[in-house]
Amino acid sequence: MSAKIPVTVITGFLGSGKTTTIRNLLQNNQGRRIAVIVNEFGEIGIDGDLLRSCEVCDEDDVPNTNIVELTNGCLCCTVQEEFLPTMQQLLQRREQIDCILIETSGLALPKPLIQAFRWPEIRTGATVDGVVVVVDCEALAKGNLVGDIDALEAQRQADTSLDHETPIEELFEDQLACADLVLLTKVDLVDAETQIKIQNWLQQQVQKSVKIVQCKGGEINPDILLGFNAAVEDNLAARPSHHDTEEEHEHDDDINSVYFIARQEFEPQNLVKKLQKLMAEQEIYRIKGFVAVPNKSMRLVLQGVGSRIEHFYDRLWQNSELRETKLVFIGRELEQSKIHSFL
Repeated sequence: MSAKIPVTVITGFLGSGKTTTIRNLLQNNQGRRIAVIVNEFGEIGIDGDLLRSCEVCDEDDVPNTNIVELTNGCLCCTVQEEFLPTMQQLLQRREQIDCILIETSGLALPKPLIQAFRWPEIRTGATVDGVVVVVDCEALAKGNLVGDIDALEAQRQADTSLDHETPIEELFEDQLACADLVLLTKVDLVDAETQIKIQNWLQQQVQKSVKIVQCKGGEINPDILLGFNAAVEDNLAARPSHHDTEEEHEHDDDINSVYFIARQEFEPQNLVKKLQKLMAEQEIYRIKGFVAVPNKSMRLVLQGVGSRIEHFYDRLWQNSELRETKLVFIGRELEQSKIHSFL
């Protein structure tokens, strides 16, 4: 029997750059045969489609890359329904796979997923090689994730109980506590002094052995992300979590996703202005999707986090697909009817 397949878990907050990092890794796989499991919070598969649209990873059967997309909720809550059969299918092809990447939902706790690798059905065939946490440097600098860095540090030193922490802050801490590597993205959007400040703060939140690596545009040497040989599932006690004493964890029920799908075309600048106004009026954490642009033969990819909205053209519209605008909004107590009426 061959050795266990190494699995790299890539986690991080919404909009941190996980999908961009994986997409770049697939495009520069250095001959590795990679299987990808994408877990999304939302009802339509945006991240999986983004990955499939890269040059080495389209809708056809690509020998070096197998993509399995999960779309119905947080992975750590649905592993018994979807994750187990997915992993069993991949393990049946273990001779054709060099490694597996799992992109978790931005709202997922990492430890329940890793604990699944102790299951007898998986344990003999796969091991968690390492956990990579992707952190948005610019968002963190603006306090979009955990508030003001200096204030948060002073608060933690003054009160070790942290009972007043919000669920999102606890999630961020749990992700960092589980990390083998922290990938600090979008560093080119902040000045050098801020980069150093954030990196020094992050280094205090992780174990001493965990390295923090800067990354621009998701471009990172695959050898840095792969090959930790950590067998994480065998040493979870060294990675403390706020939820270790709970039998099951619960997500914030107020956080939800709604989607907008229409045969409607938008001028990018006009759409961005509308979305920025919408994000100012409602608590929206993340926007992602595809836009049909008038008189353009290419599909526009749009991604928004905080007050920042980015967009780029990724490929031509295919003859077999509908030319439509498809967006997912993730936030707190969002109503689909209000989103539709706004657009």
